[in-house]
Amino acid sequence: MTKLEYTFKNDALFKLVFVKYPKLLKKLVAVLLGIRIESIDQFEIRNPEIQPEVLGDKFCRLDINMTVDGQQVDLEIQVNNEGDYPERSLYYWAREYSTALGEGKDYLTLPRTIVISILNFTLFDCTEFHSEFQALEVTRHTPLTDKMNLHYFELSKLPATINKDSALLLWLSLFNANTEEDLKRLEALEVPDMEQAIGAYRQVSATDEFKEIERMRSRARHNEAAALRNARTQQTHEIARNLLKKQIPIADIADATGLTYAEVETLRDTH
Repeated sequence: MTKLEYTFKNDALFKLVFVKYPKLLKKLVAVLLGIRIESIDQFEIRNPEIQPEVLGDKFCRLDINMTVDGQQVDLEIQVNNEGDYPERSLYYWAREYSTALGEGKDYLTLPRTIVISILNFTLFDCTEFHSEFQALEVTRHTPLTDKMNLHYFELSKLPATINKDSALLLWLSLFNANTEEDLKRLEALEVPDMEQAIGAYRQVSATDEFKEIERMRSRARHNEAAALRNARTQQTHEIARNLLKKQIPIADIADATGLTYAEVETLRDTH
């Protein structure tokens, strides 16, 4: 197996590919929303740029915001489960929805707002890989409004066999591809959309533009990890100093904090 250096789950590559190939993005969105692409009259990417100055921001999102026939659609890809994704995705929806109201406009003019999340982890305790949420009355299940819609696609639940006749499974299998062999299996199906998407992936992943963005994201991740390590070290040292003040034996402090005996001694001597 030849592991891919970058996959479609890389948020920078994900955004660059679909911003540079909007026709592919339009096809993807139609499939994810379960609508015919021919039915889409208006399709616009509202945030095509990747701002270099925000790439080092811990909270930088490389999502794709679109207007699709008057609806606001936000497409996200999330690799790691940090334990807060339901709340985070609801926040994304609320922010998109609330900022769509122009000054002096009536609430009725607020657009239907949809957040689509492609997840590289299991989120819900069910077998289905696609979950859709709306605002419904608890017992009658009648909708409060059609302006709230959240879709979650869990890649970990995809079937092992690729179904050539399911456009949804094909697209999600592309996102789930981790090796060169995975891509070749998709190419062997000779589905034009997959061939075009894989071709776009190969072209964009080889560009200097993507490599520079990825270098900046990688440096930001390393800096963040180093800052976290430093903060934890400072916290551990502070705990050890407090224990020293209470005349706790050095060996016990070392056991409690994970520091070495010599490190605790140094903290004692420099206190």
